[in-house]
Amino acid sequence: MLLAPGARERAALRSLANPVPVDTAGRVFDSVRTRAEEEPGRPAFVEEEGTLGYGQFFERVLEIAALLASRGCGAGDVVACSGFRGSDTAALFIALEKLGALYLPVDPAWPAARTEDVLRRSGSRYVVEYGRQGPGGQLSVRAHDPGTGRAPVLGAGEGDPRYVIFTSGSTGRPKGAVVDQTGLMNHLRAKVHDLGLTAEDAMAFTAPLVFDISVWQMLAPLLVGGRVVVFPDDAMLFPRRIFRTLERQEVTVAEVVPTLIAALVQEAGRIEGRTPLPLLRWLISTGEELVPGLAERVLAVLPHALLMNAYGPTECSDDVTHHVVTAADLGRSRLPVGQPIANATLYVLAHDVETDTWDAAERGEAGELFVGGRPVGHGYVGDAAATSGAFFHDTIDPGSPTGRLYRTGDLARVDDHGVHYLGRTDRQVKVGGVRIELGEIEAVLSRHPRVESCAVSVLGDTGRPELVAHYVAPEELPADDLRDHLSAALPADMVPKRWVRLAALPLTGNGKVDHRSLSGRQDRAPAP
Repeated sequence: MLLAPGARERAALRSLANPVPVDTAGRVFDSVRTRAEEEPGRPAFVEEEGTLGYGQFFERVLEIAALLASRGCGAGDVVACSGFRGSDTAALFIALEKLGALYLPVDPAWPAARTEDVLRRSGSRYVVEYGRQGPGGQLSVRAHDPGTGRAPVLGAGEGDPRYVIFTSGSTGRPKGAVVDQTGLMNHLRAKVHDLGLTAEDAMAFTAPLVFDISVWQMLAPLLVGGRVVVFPDDAMLFPRRIFRTLERQEVTVAEVVPTLIAALVQEAGRIEGRTPLPLLRWLISTGEELVPGLAERVLAVLPHALLMNAYGPTECSDDVTHHVVTAADLGRSRLPVGQPIANATLYVLAHDVETDTWDAAERGEAGELFVGGRPVGHGYVGDAAATSGAFFHDTIDPGSPTGRLYRTGDLARVDDHGVHYLGRTDRQVKVGGVRIELGEIEAVLSRHPRVESCAVSVLGDTGRPELVAHYVAPEELPADDLRDHLSAALPADMVPKRWVRLAALPLTGNGKVDHRSLSGRQDRAPAP
């Protein structure tokens, strides 16, 4: 990327940074071993089958590591892991950490063609199947031929690549983001510090394993002697069951996407005569935008819990910002995502199309968010083109510990409250010659008192693009009422002409709104 004259100095001056001494040289393996030696009976994992103490859990780590080593698995090998959420997931990850190998989660529900593509592009040398996925319910290891001419894992020799997670690409083909050991440990330590995690905490392990937040959910509590409460996949289909498990297992920290937060708040609102989720200390929102209307409901129903708005890309070791939501935030059209976590450096840069150069955005000005510092990963395995388009040499900070700068593709601005996420650059559309950010419309519409959730898309079946608002509400809402609500805060060009009420918004496997599938529901959109 080419910087405009003087842009380096301006970007450094306007950056947000949080340099904190963090021990990134350690391993999760070492923390678990120490706890197993000192308190072998302390609960490490709580599962449907029972509770597993740190001593038993560490024995399982050693058992898996020995099995992998006996098959020839060693440093630098990519190991595809196919199974379901459980203590064996964490044991497998930590066993691979001990061996210096890379963990690659694979969803058993993926089509065979996608799985094979991921295995080939990642250069996986082994496939591990475990839990219900394993033969007879047992963990098994088989060799996998990575093929000839496979791309080496990016960053080998620059740090220790620790895991690969394939994210959805804009082309429809997934990209394998490579994160190293120091980025992993920096993020885990940041979570421990910012959340004040202790041995008394119980963390909800809820995330799909191919979603990056699953990594910290199952590992961060182990650094402090806390316990991990495993939520089986079938439980995640029913918000009421999730809510009851949170209460029964006395969970203190839970991180889920806003769609699920809305469902949990609805369940909490049904409780009468007692405090819902009384031991919950933190409810963390991630994965998609948390809107003020939902945040307000959380603070009202769960006043004893702190609400955190977290943001971060998979390519940068997960979350890179944290923000504790307060009542003062609720009057904003959009919530801040906050300040950088430990050792992350954030830049908002504006692109000049005429000169093809980048410059630091003014304070309060929208631009594209770039991430520097310790969290930045190595790139995309087996995809040099995608890597070169998103990862750059960090010419702004000569002291960067990684020397890399990641282009998020997200719009943002910075003010006294930190970073404000403004939506994806690829969700900007032009309607009637006007450039529109769909997320801004969604943020305003979500504040309507009777709209539970919403998503805005563009319909082009008339030959002229039109905005379509999809919303979830207890009953059909008058279009005039919805238009008036938006018109009070947005210019006329940003007010949708068509409205579709849905029973629920379509979701991806990660629980985010599936914007692509909304197009299939636009045939139901009534004309104004």
